[in-house]
Amino acid sequence: MTPPPPPPPPLPPGVPPEHVLAVVAAQRLLPVLRSPDADAAVRRTAALLAAGCRAVELTTSTPGWAEAVRRAVALTDAEGRPPLIGLGTVTEGADAERALEAGAAFLVSPCAAAEVRAVADRRGALFLEGGFTPGEVAAAARHDGVAKVFPAHVGGPDYLRTLRAVLPRARLLPTGGIGLDQVGEWLEAGALAVGIGSGLPDDPAELAAVLARFATAGISTAGVAG
Repeated sequence: MTPPPPPPPPLPPGVPPEHVLAVVAAQRLLPVLRSPDADAAVRRTAALLAAGCRAVELTTSTPGWAEAVRRAVALTDAEGRPPLIGLGTVTEGADAERALEAGAAFLVSPCAAAEVRAVADRRGALFLEGGFTPGEVAAAARHDGVAKVFPAHVGGPDYLRTLRAVLPRARLLPTGGIGLDQVGEWLEAGALAVGIGSGLPDDPAELAAVLARFATAGISTAGVAG
C-alpha cells in the first residue's frame, strides 16, 4: 500500500504576529468597521489612517469584504507606511484563507474557531480568537499569548481585572459594547487595547485628537514597514 504523500510545507508568513500586536498596543484603540458596503469600508479606513491610525479591523458582515480588504491594504497611513488591515467575525477556514490572500495582516473571531486557527497557524498570521469565560480566554491565548474578550460589556472592566489576575500572562483585547468614554477604564483595567465599533468622530481633526489622546507614549512603530 502506497503511503500517503507528506503534507505541504507551511506557507511563508506575512506580517509577524508580534509586529501587529506592537502596533495595536501602541495605538490602544482598534477600530472595528461594520460598513454597509466595500466603498464605505475603504473610505472610513482611509480617514482613520489619515488621522493617525495604522491597524484597522474590517468584518465579514460587510458585503464585498474581500474587495474592501484588497483596496484597504493598498492605502498608506499618515506617515506613508502600509496599513495593517485585519478581518473580524471570521469563523470559517475558507474565509480565513480568502482574507489572507486579499492581504489581511490579522484575523479576529468572536468565539473559538478551530478552522481559522489552523489556517492562521499554517500561514503564520496573528489570530485574535474570542472568548469570554476564563477557560475560553485561556484557550484562545494559548497560541499567540493574546485573546479577544467578547462580549466585553457583559463583564465590564472589573471582569477584565479578574481575568488578568488568573491569567497574568495573557494579553487581552476587550471588544463589544464599549463606548469611547469608557475606553480609559478598560485600559486602566489592563487591556492591551480596546476594540471599538462605534463612537469615533467623523470630523478629521476630532478623530485625530481622539487617536492621539489614547496612543501610548514612548512606544514607536516607525521602523515597522510590513
